[in-house]
Parts: sequence; C-alpha cells; structure tokens
Amino acid sequence: MSDIPSSPQFDSIRFLADASQQPGIYQMFGLDGNILYVGKAKNLKVRLASYFRKTGLSPKTAALVARIYRIEVTITASEAEALILEQNLIKSNRPPYNISLRDDKSYPYIFVSSSEPYPRISVHRGAKKKQGDYYGPFPNVSAVRDSLQFLQKTFRVRQCEDSVFNNRSRPCLQYQIKRCTAPCVEFISKEDYANDLRHTRMFLTGSSRELMTELADQMDAAATALAFEQAAHYRDQITFLRSIQSQQVVEEGSGDIDIVAIVTRPNAVCVHILFVRQGRILGSRSFFPNIGLAETPAEILAQFVAQFYLASEGRDIPREIITNYELEDADVFALALQQSIGRQVHLTHTVRSHRAQWLQMAITAAEQNLIAHLNSKQNSLDRFIALQDVLQLDEVPQRMECFDISHSSGELTVASCVVFDTNGPLKSDYRRFNIDGITPGDDYAAMAQAIERRYTRLKKGEGKLPDILLIDGGKGQLSKAIGALAELGIDDVFIIGVAKGSTRKAGFETLYNAATDSEIVLNNDSPALHLIQHIRDEAHRFAITGHKQRRDKKRKTSTLEDIPGVGAVRRRELLRHFGGIQEIQKAGAKDLAKVAGISLHLAEEIYSFFHND
Repeated sequence: MSDIPSSPQFDSIRFLADASQQPGIYQMFGLDGNILYVGKAKNLKVRLASYFRKTGLSPKTAALVARIYRIEVTITASEAEALILEQNLIKSNRPPYNISLRDDKSYPYIFVSSSEPYPRISVHRGAKKKQGDYYGPFPNVSAVRDSLQFLQKTFRVRQCEDSVFNNRSRPCLQYQIKRCTAPCVEFISKEDYANDLRHTRMFLTGSSRELMTELADQMDAAATALAFEQAAHYRDQITFLRSIQSQQVVEEGSGDIDIVAIVTRPNAVCVHILFVRQGRILGSRSFFPNIGLAETPAEILAQFVAQFYLASEGRDIPREIITNYELEDADVFALALQQSIGRQVHLTHTVRSHRAQWLQMAITAAEQNLIAHLNSKQNSLDRFIALQDVLQLDEVPQRMECFDISHSSGELTVASCVVFDTNGPLKSDYRRFNIDGITPGDDYAAMAQAIERRYTRLKKGEGKLPDILLIDGGKGQLSKAIGALAELGIDDVFIIGVAKGSTRKAGFETLYNAATDSEIVLNNDSPALHLIQHIRDEAHRFAITGHKQRRDKKRKTSTLEDIPGVGAVRRRELLRHFGGIQEIQKAGAKDLAKVAGISLHLAEEIYSFFHND
C-alpha cells in the first residue's frame, strides 16, 4: 500500500494498513469535526483505498479527500445491514457530500368515518386514531383533493365537518350544485346513502371494474322500469368513472407499485415517482436532489432510492419498485428492505405493456419538470445574452420566433409560431395556421406556407419582425423558410435551423446559421442552448395542441353507424359500457377492447376511425 498518497490532514497509508476487509460503513470527518461523507462497503479496505489512488478521481471526490481529517468505520454483519445503517446516518447528519433528499413530511390519506349514521370522507394526516377506514397514502394533498372532488361529483358523499353537519336546518350549496345528497336534512335515506358510500369504498379500493358493471346493471334496470332520471344518474356515474380511467393506465388486480425515473442534465437531476395503489395511479412527485459524489444516472438513482425508502420513517413501501436504470447492488437493497419492513419487495427495470407506459410517463414527467426547474433558475435575459455571444450579434436580441409542424400521417396539418422576448414566452403573439393545399406529409411545403402567411401579415403592419427566427428542422426546412422570406423581400431577420442531431436526444442539437452557412454545436449546459430548447419545445407543444383541436373538431360529426363491423349489438354494448358517444371517442384501443364483442383489432379500427379520419 506504499504507493497510496497521503492527504495533508490524513495519513491514509497508516489507516489502510489496519483497515478491515469486512462489510460495514465508514464516516469521513473534516478538521472541524463535522461529518463530510457516509458510505457503505462490502469490503471496507478495498472501498476506502479507492479514495486515495493517484489518478482517476472525479473533481468532487478529490475535493472530499482533501478535506478528510479522520475516518471512522463500523463493522456490520452483512452489506444489507450496512446499507440500513448508512441511510440512518445520512438522514440524521446530512453530510454535504452525500446525495441530499429532504422529505420528512407525513403523507396524507383519505379517511372514511364509520361511527355516524351518515359517514363523511375527508383528508387525514398523522396518527390513525379515529374510527374508520384509511385509504392511501397519497403523494401530496393535491392528489387527495383531486380524488375527493371526483368522489364528491360522482357519489355525492358528504365531506362537511360534523359541527356543520349536525347544525343544518336546510341543504347547503353543495346540494344545489349536485355535489351532495343532503343527508344533514335526511333528503336521502340511510340505505341509499350507504349504497353511495359502498360505491365510494369500491372506487378507493381499486374495484372500478366491478363497480362499473354494477352501475351498468342498475342503469339498465332503471331504464326498463321507465325511471329515466335515475338511469341518467347511473349513466353519469359511469361517464365520470370512465373519464378518470381514461386519464391513467389501470392495472388488473391490486398492484401496489412505485415507478421511479431519473433524468439528468449537467449539474442537475430530477427524480420523478408515480405512486400506483390498488392498480390506480394516485399521484406523482418530482425531486431535485443534490447529486453528491455519484456520477452516473444509475449511481444517483441507487443512492436516491436507498435514502427515499430506508431513511424515511412511516414511508409506505410498495410491493414492487420499477426504475428506468438497473439499480446498483439491487439484491443488497432488496434484502435491506426485507429486513426493514418484514416482507419482500420486487425490483425491476425491464417492463412491458401498461407498466412500460407508466415508466415512460415517469421519464417524460422528469424531463419536463427538470427543464422547468432549470428555466426557473436561469434568468431569461441572461440566456438571451448568452445567445448573443454564441451568434456574435452586435446587440442582445429582443424578440425570437420559432415555427413547428404537426400532423397525423400527413392529414390535418397545423403549423405553430411561438414568440419569446427577454421576459420569456409572449403568448399573446402566438399564432397557428391550418395548412391546406399541399401534398399530405410535405413538411417543407407546410413550413413555406406558414412562413409566407405569417410574414405577409407582418409586412402589412400586423405586428413586428423578430430579431431571430428559429426553424425546427434541418437544412431542408431552413432553405424553404429562407426562400419564403426572400419572396416577401424580407432579408433583415437572423435565421437559425435547429436539428436534433444524430442521437436525437436533448442536449445534442445542431444549429445551422443561415447567414454564414455554418454549423454551431453548443455544450449541453449552455444557457443559450437551454433557451433554444425551451422555445423549440414550446413550438412543438403549441403545434400538437392545435393539430389535436383540429382533429377533434372533425371527428365530432362521426357516429358509430359509420364504422364498418360495428352493428346494432356492438353499438349497444359500447354505449352501455361507456355511457355515451363522447366517452367512446375519448377511449383508447385497449379500453375499447374490454367491451363484450369488441376484439382488439376492431377496437383499433374504432380508435383509428375517431382519431385519424
């Protein structure tokens, strides 16, 4: 070990000579006695020696080593015990070189009381001392309130305080707007109220399929008895349930799963978690932890997951955790969880079907939230100044515009134009253009038409020209934009093309300078690139939204009778299952295939009819 260098504060050679090769944890202290870093190791001697090698240390690790004054170790019986002890020490001491996760709050539940003739539902935090049932936990209060609002609208179970309920002499506003059945003045019988409460519990426990079947039977029975108002009430409940299901993928059975996805940018990271309970997505939450010494996304994720589940008291740990990277030492983490909670937790990073959709949802949310997080931290004017430096402009640009194209297989093409100034998005100046009269799928012609229509108006005095015009696309789209502007006699606009690059990943974009016919490649931590990514993504969002609105407007005239293979029986089953034509139009192919008599192939045909015509 004589080739291991010593730091000025710490004699690493002497320390390592007597270091144990057993599993355990180590604590690194600075000269002031404060803990700098806590780590675990399967072999303490090998792990500690890695900090004092001559080469290969990252800048953060080198900075840590330079501050070490002493190291203390604790031997454990296994690596799993070391992991648990490590996370407890990180939580209690919050060392500056460890990943930092501050999440000590208690999580909210939905509480359904059981001690009154007319029980209520409410938000609950803290100790579960009241008599009743608790559903959750939910990731945040907003998720609870969204669920309570849905339940109030659908089943009308009371949510008022007992002090209010016991002193009512007439119905309140909630009854007038059909959000309560007024049990306070006995406008509903205890039996009917109990039925509504039972339906509420079925929804909260994930029995949505059985609930909708029961409601459909009740709707048919009411219609047969000519009780059309009651039948309409059941139909509305089915519609509300279908709408909440259409917003999320629902798993068969009672899956309790956390989906954890990490996305990184230089010096920034976002971890997004989807919380699935009883097969339904109850909510989600994003974290932006300090990275610590970890370097790769997989290392950061492993440290985050360990701290999130092992170092937080009262954490609701699911039966399965899905991640977008394979966890380092996953078997050790699983064993530590089992020792901590007394049951097994399944860990995986390879999933299919609806779980793959959940994972992609979490990744997309992490990407979007990280961009928003960076944008909120980075002053907009500073980014404009950075772009001025990159493009070597004489003055700071004051106005930027960006174009994008959206369509479905060439049909119903929509072009978007979004505008940014030094304060950020200028949404009052956004414009959309419905593109017609071109060959379907010809993005070049669509871009030329959008440019021509946009700047013909500006030439007439409607608005003002931008300092920089961004074209989302490669040299083809860029040349069309240049040609359209030339025909209008506009030659004083700085034009930049934004291509995704060979990897088609954010941070690897290539810029084309039309003035010099040259390429510009920016570092992925460049504020100028962040500005370009922001306006490009906003143009993309605005174009897609416009295309969907145009598509939805067209399909409103479509009816089930026009779909080949959907006869009277299948139409009846579809309407019975979804409650109305609008809900059928909103449903995905997999939801349509759940209807009796509808195969997956026919479901795809129905979905295509409403979405691609």
